[in-house]
Amino acid sequence: EARVHDPDRCRERCVSRILFVVPPLVGHVNPTVPLGLALTARGHEVAWAGLPTIVDRLLPEGARFFPVVGALDAAEAHRLGEAAKGLRGAAALKFLWEELIVPLARTTADEIAAVVDDFSPDLMIVDQQAIGGAVVARRTGTPWITSATTSAELTDPLADLPKVDAWVRRQLVDLQLELGIPPEDAEVGDLRFSPQLVLAFTTEALAGKDLPLPPSAGPVAFVGPSIEARPETPTFPWEWLDPERPLVLVSLGTVNAEIGERFYGVVVEALGGEAVQVVIVAPPHLVEVPEGIGNILVCERVPQLSLLASTDVVVTHGGHNTVCEALSVGLPLVVAPIRDDQPIVAAQVEAARAGIRVKFARVRAPELREAVTRALTCPELRAGAAAIRASFDRAGGARGAADAVEAELEVLVR
Repeated sequence: EARVHDPDRCRERCVSRILFVVPPLVGHVNPTVPLGLALTARGHEVAWAGLPTIVDRLLPEGARFFPVVGALDAAEAHRLGEAAKGLRGAAALKFLWEELIVPLARTTADEIAAVVDDFSPDLMIVDQQAIGGAVVARRTGTPWITSATTSAELTDPLADLPKVDAWVRRQLVDLQLELGIPPEDAEVGDLRFSPQLVLAFTTEALAGKDLPLPPSAGPVAFVGPSIEARPETPTFPWEWLDPERPLVLVSLGTVNAEIGERFYGVVVEALGGEAVQVVIVAPPHLVEVPEGIGNILVCERVPQLSLLASTDVVVTHGGHNTVCEALSVGLPLVVAPIRDDQPIVAAQVEAARAGIRVKFARVRAPELREAVTRALTCPELRAGAAAIRASFDRAGGARGAADAVEAELEVLVR
C-alpha cells in the first residue's frame, strides 16, 4: 500500500510517544537529535534510551532520557575504544560484534524492556547497532523502525566474506534465542532491518540504487543527513580565518583521532606554508606544527557544522556523518578510510565523483597535496558534490525523516 503522508491528518490522529534506542557512539546518536526535535515540534512525546554520560550529553537540553547501562559504563566504553584502536578489516568487525554489539544487547535488554514498560512508546526507533532494542520490540510487540545512520549496512558489506556474514547472522539468531524470542521467530528476519521501515540517513545519489537488503526488510526511506538544529558547544577563533584563502578542514572523527599521528604529520608536511588555511581537528599533542608555519590551526574540538560554511575542502577518514555533513554544503572530499564502514563510504564518494580516495596508512605528502589541490580546483568533483547536496535537499533531512515516521504512525493507526 502506498504511504502518502498527510501532516495535518497525522497531527490530528497520531500524536504519539516515540522512543529512540541508541548505542554509545556519537555518530549514531547525532542524527537522531534533529529528528527528535522535529518530532517534538510536531507535538509528539520523544525520549532516548542509552548509556549515561555519553548519550545524554549529546541530547538537547531538557530531552527526556532513560539511562540504560547493562555491563557497559563510561569507563568500560573508554576501555573498548582503546582496545579497538589499530584493529581493521575482519578483526575490527569481530571485535565490534563480540565486545560491543552483542554484549550491549544482551545486558541491556531487560533495562530497555523496563523503559518500554514505563514510557509505553507507540513506536521505537532503533539504531542498527543497538539491536537489544529490536529484540525488546519483537518481544513486547512494539512497532519499531530502523535508524540506519551509515549506509554501509545497506550495501551488504560482507558479500565477499560469506563465512563472516554467516557468523554475524548466527550471532543475531543466538542472541534472540537467549533473550526469549521463540525459535521459529528467531530464525526469521534480521534485527538490523525493521520489517516495517528503515530510515536511511543518506540518499540513493550517494548510497546507490538497488540495495541488496534482506527479504524481510521493510521499505527504505532515504531521508538524507539529519543535521539541522543540532546543538554545537565548542568555541572557535573565527578571527583566525582569512576569507582570501581556501580553507581545508581535516578531521578523523572522535574515535580515530588518537591513531592519526602519522597522518597528521603528512597533512602538515603537505599543506604547511601552502596558499591555503588548514584546521586540523585533533588532540594538540598529536600534531607537531613547525615554528614559522602560520597557516595551520590545531583544535581539539570545533563547531563543525558552522565551520563547514567557511570551508572549501574536507579531508576525512570517511565517517558517514562527516562525509554527509560536508556534502550537505557541496564540499568535495579527500577520503582516507581507516576501518569499519569507512572504505564503503569512501567508495561511494568516489563513485559519485564527489571526492578522491587516498590510503590512510601509506599516503605521502606529495600525493596528499595533489589530492587536496584537485579537490579545490576540479570542476567535476565540485559538480559531483553539488549533485549530492541537491539530493540531500530534496530528501529533507530531519524534516523528511519526521515525515517518514509520521507516515508510519498513520499506517499503525489504520
